Order: sequence, then C-alpha cells, then structure tokens
Amino acid sequence: MPESRPDRTQPPVASDELRAPVGNEVELCYQTFGDPDDDPLLLVMGLSGPMTWWDQVFCEQLASTGFHVVRYDNRDAGKSSRIAAPARPDQLVKAFATGRANAPYTMSDLAGDAVALLDHLGLESAHLVGVSMGGMISQTVAVEHPSRVRSLTSISSTTGRRTVGWQHPSLLPRLIAPRRAGRDAYVETSLAMWSLIGSAAYPSDPDALRTRAETTFDRGVSASGAVRQMLAILTQDDRTTRLRSLRVPALVIHGTADKMVHVSGGRSTAAAIPGAELVTIDGMGHDLPPELFGTFVEAIRRTADRAS
Repeated sequence: MPESRPDRTQPPVASDELRAPVGNEVELCYQTFGDPDDDPLLLVMGLSGPMTWWDQVFCEQLASTGFHVVRYDNRDAGKSSRIAAPARPDQLVKAFATGRANAPYTMSDLAGDAVALLDHLGLESAHLVGVSMGGMISQTVAVEHPSRVRSLTSISSTTGRRTVGWQHPSLLPRLIAPRRAGRDAYVETSLAMWSLIGSAAYPSDPDALRTRAETTFDRGVSASGAVRQMLAILTQDDRTTRLRSLRVPALVIHGTADKMVHVSGGRSTAAAIPGAELVTIDGMGHDLPPELFGTFVEAIRRTADRAS
C-alpha cells in the first residue's frame, strides 16, 4: 500500500523560471512546483509547445498529491535554446512519405536533454509524463536510460511505428504549410489548428485559447524550430520491441477523437509495455481539457504509487 500523504492545505510553491545547461550549447528553461523532497515528476511537452502548455493549475494539482513537478521548454521551443541548423519545409514532405530525411537532431537527442535536466537537478530518476512528442521523448528516455525512470505516463502519443498513430489526412496541408510571420498570424493559425484537433466533447473556451496563443508567441516561437522538431518525430525509430523490455509502471492515456495522433498509437504503446494501464477517453482530442485534470492527476498518482 502507498504511504499516506500529508494534508496539503497551502498552494504548492512555484519557482521562478530557471535555466539548465544540458550540453552542446543547449540550455533549457524550466520551472518547478511543490516540495523538492516529494516524488520528482518531469513533464515533457509536445511539438512546438512551451512548458506553459502544461497548465499551472494542472501542475499545482499534481504537486498537491505529493509530486515535485518540473516542467520545461524543449529545445527549439519557448525560452530554451534555438538550434543553429537549417530546416526546410520541403524536407517534411519526404519525411512524411518515407520516414527518412536529414534531421538536425533525433528523438534520442531530445531524450538526452531530459536526462541532462535530471542531472542538473541532481535527480537520479523521476516519474515521466509526456504528451504527444513529449510522450515519444519520455518513451525514448525509458528505453535508452531505464534507470532514470520511476514510472512512465504517455499521453496522446505513439510508438514510432508508422502503421499506427497516424495523422488525419486533413491535417497534412496545415502541418507542412509555410508559417506566416507575426503575432496576429500566429494566433489565428493556432486557433484554426486547435479547432481541428481539440476535444469535441470538451470544447475549449475561445478566449482562453486566444490568450494561450498570444502568451505562446510572446514567450518565443520558431518556425524553423517547429520543422526541426517535426523532422525528429517523422524520422524516429520504431520503439515497439524495446518497449517490451520495460519493467516500470506505465500508464497510457489517449482520446478516441484524436486527429493528430490516432488512438491506435496509444493502444499499441500500451500493448507493447508489460503491465501498462490503458485509459481511453471518449471525445477527447489532442489537447488536455481542464475538465479531465482530475482524471489525469489521479491516474498519474496511481501509476507512480505502483513504483513504490
């Protein structure tokens, strides 16, 4: 049985935004929530998303259950380092078609960033929670650095196998289209995309979406960085065989209405990891609806408690 946890009546303390050098001239911007003596939990965001896409309320709810929560900007997102390497949108067409392209960095490199952040924080291991590309990164950490992972939660993600977790065909033109410059253009493009991939059963407040898009732009966006991240996704290896070797508690959450990563990706991930729990949510798309925060937090805590 898991240990009883103290009653936490005060809001978890949030740190300032901090910076961690992780090698190869890359610095990651990160922030923590809660008591450093609690169970370490690393949140890994998806494509082009800054750490603030992990809603602060969600982070506080996780911290209130006994986690020391760490969220961070991946390289080429938010306030973390931009990579000095060319990335052309036309490369994406080849990568979509063949799974091969000259990617400036790989999923293993992104997983290495996460491990280096744990090193910077003095953490031998942590519970990992990743969404979309962040789920791919977290899975890669688990198979390449298994001693660093206490439990694994993969949300709206896939194994890297090209026959599962595909995008809805209607999204491809938007994913490879040139990005228009400027704040207003970014906001309008973002709103249009989330209207396609968000949760129909849990519709987002339009004003909240607009505010998030404005905040994201102000935090820092990179069109070439998005291409570099997409190339890492499209050229990733199939992790299915290596996922079968995992011996950590695992949770897979996926929406049945996900157009960005088909639910087959989540089902295949859960099938590959021994003992993984699969939670499918009807009507959930490729976002993290606030109405489901409680469901996510309870399931993540339950999975982490299996590790102890």
